[in-house]
Amino acid sequence: MTISMSAACSWIVLAAILAALPSNDNHWRRAYFLMAVGAPLLVWVYWENGVVSGLLVTLAAASVFRWPLRYLIAWIVRQVTRRAE
Repeated sequence: MTISMSAACSWIVLAAILAALPSNDNHWRRAYFLMAVGAPLLVWVYWENGVVSGLLVTLAAASVFRWPLRYLIAWIVRQVTRRAE
């Protein structure tokens, strides 16, 4: 296993641990931290391991960020429908 894949697996474990701990702000600060660390890590995985491994890590990250992704998609839909009216 390459170092980037090991780091990505460690990121997933860290995300699970952070999600299990109680939070006053619904885990948003932790999500921002995970996004800041995860984005360059994802690029590293794509660069070192190729598209298939990168897509697998992208899917794993999307499962971690399911609520922020839902909010992002809802925001995009609102923006598009406002401009279409």
